[in-house]
Amino acid sequence: MSITVRYQGTYTIKPETATWGGQLPLSELDQIGTITHVPIIYFYKLPLEWLHPADAIFNILRGSLSRVLVPFYPLAGRLKRLDRGRLRLDCNAMGVWLIEAESEGTLNDLGDFCPSQEFEQIVPSVDYTTPIHELPLLLVQVTKFKCGGLALSTTISHAVADGPSATHFMNEWARLARGEPLSVEPYYDRKLLWVGEDPSGVLLPPPNLEHSEFNHPPLLIGHTKNLEQRMKKTAMALLKLTKTQVESLKKAANKERACNNPRPYTRYETMAAHIWRCACKARKHKPEQPTVLCICVDARSRLQPPLKPGYFGNATFDVVAAGTSGELVSSPLRCTSSKIREVIEAVTYEHVKSTIEHIRRQPDLTMFQDLHALGSTQGLFYGNPNLGVVSWLTMPVYGLDFGWGREIHMGPGNHDFDGDCLVLPSSDEAGGLVVAVGLQIEHMEDFKKFFYEDIVE
Repeated sequence: MSITVRYQGTYTIKPETATWGGQLPLSELDQIGTITHVPIIYFYKLPLEWLHPADAIFNILRGSLSRVLVPFYPLAGRLKRLDRGRLRLDCNAMGVWLIEAESEGTLNDLGDFCPSQEFEQIVPSVDYTTPIHELPLLLVQVTKFKCGGLALSTTISHAVADGPSATHFMNEWARLARGEPLSVEPYYDRKLLWVGEDPSGVLLPPPNLEHSEFNHPPLLIGHTKNLEQRMKKTAMALLKLTKTQVESLKKAANKERACNNPRPYTRYETMAAHIWRCACKARKHKPEQPTVLCICVDARSRLQPPLKPGYFGNATFDVVAAGTSGELVSSPLRCTSSKIREVIEAVTYEHVKSTIEHIRRQPDLTMFQDLHALGSTQGLFYGNPNLGVVSWLTMPVYGLDFGWGREIHMGPGNHDFDGDCLVLPSSDEAGGLVVAVGLQIEHMEDFKKFFYEDIVE
């Protein structure tokens, strides 16, 4: 059933008190990857005492958003595009957008909350024809439903915050709304990620490692461009796995594991391998088809010393595992898991430094940026025959309580680019998982089939 949303107003929310103003340098890791906005959505069933007066919840969110923008002041600023694809952040307190809306529909009309066309009305729309120096870095939409339900959706510029930083902000916002103090203060010192130089002020040496993750991903055999694949219609699915199914996959991945690899494969290594193999089968690749899996790694704990909790910005970047579809499909699951582990374990402190310096020396960063959301046919594209699998397994994405209880569902907004996958912990069962996957429509049903059939319990 379709729903209709009526927009009641859009408000510019600025920090409650004066904040630091000026230009905040962006690190090299802020400048690459997905530099557009990333949507997240929370759904709530409100207790009866919160249903009246109708504007009470909106006022709480509005006031607490203004307060949380004081410590998180970069979100109230604006980006400025420089030459050669580079960006700068101006902390000018121009504010964020808060949208108020209501619907005659009910939460039941949204079914299992899998992102669909209906989500376009309840997730803030970002108009990228707006000059970038005018575009908010954070947009929030509050949609009230006839049943007493509520949707709280945010979309945050990935040039300013990665997943851990975005969830840090959301959880601190909820704490302030409940009348509690901040748990972890954010800090913004980009020198810790060597913006142009290392902490001692000495230029870093040229990178001595290969960085294949910055090469354009493989194309389908017989193709010289990926334009046709970029333009194909896509869909998104939320696929749930029970704890038993997850354990069955891990058992299969760890069966006859090499004696020189005694540590069992993790949930992520197992699930990413399973998703990669299923995608190859669903896409009906030729056996010799080259394919890569894009893996997002967090540099926070890999630095020396590690970044302390509260760093707000991007400290994640991508690495890739490579193979051929025939090799992946015909080999045991442990072989694909091994490929993934090998790439992740190669991300050492030296690798992080080399990656940052590699980016810094590029004459133009546009080719390293995912501009698909902007309608661009340039930049990196991890659709067919490739894909990316991002883990949200260690992020505190659940239990976001603004004072009226935790959410009944949390998930990505319309995140349906071909090959775009997220792995989340289940909110229903400890040990269970949810996989949010975006694929071309023609491949989705086969993917679902293989996804469940290939789990031997």
